[in-house]
Amino acid sequence: MKKVVVIGAGLGGLSAAIRLAKKGFSVTIVEQNNKTGGKANEINEEGFRFDTGPSLLTMPFVIEELFTEAGFEIGEYLDFVQPEVLCRYFYPSGKQVDAWSDLDKFVNELSLKFDEPRGVIQSYFDYSKKIYDLTAELFLFKSFREYSTFLNKKALKTLLNLPKIDSFRTMHQANASFFKHPELIQLFDRYATYNGSDPYKAPATLNIIQHVEYGIGGFTLKGGIYSLSKAMTDVALKLGVEILTNHPVDEIVLACNKVHGVCCRGKVIDDPNKVIGVRCGEKLIDADIVVSNSDVTNTYRKLLNDSQVTPARKYYKTEPSSSALVFYWGVQGEYPQLKMHNVIFSEDYKKEFTEIFDDGKVPNDPTIYIYISSKYNPTDAVENGENWFVMINMPPGKEKSELDIESVKQKIIEKVKKTLNIDLNKKIIFEKILTPQMIEEKTSSVFGSLYGISSNNRFAAFLRQDNRSKEYNGLYFCGGSAHPGGGIPLVILSGKIVSDLISKYGV
Repeated sequence: MKKVVVIGAGLGGLSAAIRLAKKGFSVTIVEQNNKTGGKANEINEEGFRFDTGPSLLTMPFVIEELFTEAGFEIGEYLDFVQPEVLCRYFYPSGKQVDAWSDLDKFVNELSLKFDEPRGVIQSYFDYSKKIYDLTAELFLFKSFREYSTFLNKKALKTLLNLPKIDSFRTMHQANASFFKHPELIQLFDRYATYNGSDPYKAPATLNIIQHVEYGIGGFTLKGGIYSLSKAMTDVALKLGVEILTNHPVDEIVLACNKVHGVCCRGKVIDDPNKVIGVRCGEKLIDADIVVSNSDVTNTYRKLLNDSQVTPARKYYKTEPSSSALVFYWGVQGEYPQLKMHNVIFSEDYKKEFTEIFDDGKVPNDPTIYIYISSKYNPTDAVENGENWFVMINMPPGKEKSELDIESVKQKIIEKVKKTLNIDLNKKIIFEKILTPQMIEEKTSSVFGSLYGISSNNRFAAFLRQDNRSKEYNGLYFCGGSAHPGGGIPLVILSGKIVSDLISKYGV
């Protein structure tokens, strides 16, 4: 039985482990933290429960497929719920807009609030769907560097219709070509942040996201998003996957270890760049195959001690995605003016992204995202209280010592008071904070970037790490920094792609 070691128990690593175990591999996951889930984790203290990372679930069929392939009934593990309103938007002008999960209602809402023709808005969603239909099979569901990916009718159709995927305009340029109202353009520009990018630089192909959220649907889970991490962990264990928590990996061990210059443990293998296991402290874990669910840059530069290999140099020089500053607030009182998902926009969106990506500083007037899972799961907060996950986008690489966290906190409190007429100064009864530096420490995401590299140029999709290493035999990649990208469905798909490639190539 071939042995596989998966580095990291995030959703990508769990996805790969489940599929490989089902195929008969002996699978061990090594995880540096004390529980599984990676960024999709939770805080549960003093009567408040918070999802620590992802807060909205899209493309549920990806999760359903995983459970079906593994031989489990998803309904026994997860309860998908589609909120009536996916997000409530607040503008500096005082305007309030509800993003209804029902697309017809949402189109009507946008037409009414922004005085844009209903037909134009519907044509925008048709445009988004067209991009999805042309690109999903080629860009999301398969390895991007396998010849077989391109040898089919769907791939040929995509290649013949490249102008229709809108890769030569930015998201903002495309959105501004559809709409006149700057606040409506801002609403759709926001979707660049779903993979940590700048809508004024990212290709309009990313307007695919709007169809994913409204055409396919946005969901939450009963029990919170962390219930997905728990369910996948349970399935992995039932399939015989060994999960070792509190096991940070120090090194991916090669047949002839470059660091020590000697052949490892007397193994005679012709290929010196063949992976043969991992080292956690003094503990050596043998493996025929290693799957890294860790950040690509971290894998090359730290775990392989190789900063000169081509993908390592290329990846390190590519602009990383944005990071985040998150406040987990237990708030006294209940606030009906807020939904489960809420966004308070900045006055000058372009300036905000310039400050994040070009100036590398905390935006002076940040857009604020507020996620309150207790709106649906009341047990996530104390009685007469709510659990506020409050996030602003941040430049990657900001160390805690560089941040004036109290100043940022007061800016947020002042903006909430001005926009919502809610004074939080004496209402916050529980607080935890997550900074870019802490994200890096907890998840090994270099610079604290949430999605690996950004998509701030039209070639970004081609720059992501392939799921199979060409430089190290037996090494594979999954997770948010590898193909096809970050976000719950994509990292789960990365695990599927890895499983398929291992079935094809093995070691």
